[in-house]
Amino acid sequence: MFTIFKDFSKRLKNLFSKKESVKIGFYGPPNAGKTSLANRICKDWTGEEIGVVSKIPHETRHVQFREKVEIKHKGKTLTFKLVDTPGIATKIDYEEFLNFGIKKPDAKKRAKEATQGIIESIQWLDDMDAVVIVLDAAENPYSQVNITIIGNLVARKIPVLIIANKIDLKKADIKKVESAFPEYKVVGISAKDGLNMDEFYDSLFQLANKV
Repeated sequence: MFTIFKDFSKRLKNLFSKKESVKIGFYGPPNAGKTSLANRICKDWTGEEIGVVSKIPHETRHVQFREKVEIKHKGKTLTFKLVDTPGIATKIDYEEFLNFGIKKPDAKKRAKEATQGIIESIQWLDDMDAVVIVLDAAENPYSQVNITIIGNLVARKIPVLIIANKIDLKKADIKKVESAFPEYKVVGISAKDGLNMDEFYDSLFQLANKV
């Protein structure tokens, strides 16, 4: 009897407390294209980008977000809070920055900031309504980092959409990403070129409906 009443109360609460904005976090390994995708969405719907993109890993070292991004798609409108997070990594070595011409003191500073950014990203998971995992479709999806990210989301029971980004690359293999994570919807896009964004928005709205 108590369980029935509890379920009814929860449904009633959801009915009268519709979210004004759905918080969507963009997560994934470094250089997968999280900021590129967030930039494309924000540019399309707000006219402004959210962050800087470069070939240097961990360019995004702090959580950055844009409030009330209103997206209109196929006659539907949803308001999102987009949260772009630093790339998740199991280890950050300052020496990897040296390969990009960054001097040692700055490389050490970047490595420290990137490490703090990962901690911050994980903490923000507790505030997310849903998560878009952005993976590089040309890289091996069976990595420890990707498994760790998925594991954190499963533990928190957060709705997930997986994006196989960079389908413009010859080595891109969407089927490999789908095989790695068969329990999730996978959408192949190119955030850089804007390929297949229509399907992405379809799936984003479906994701929001699971919240």
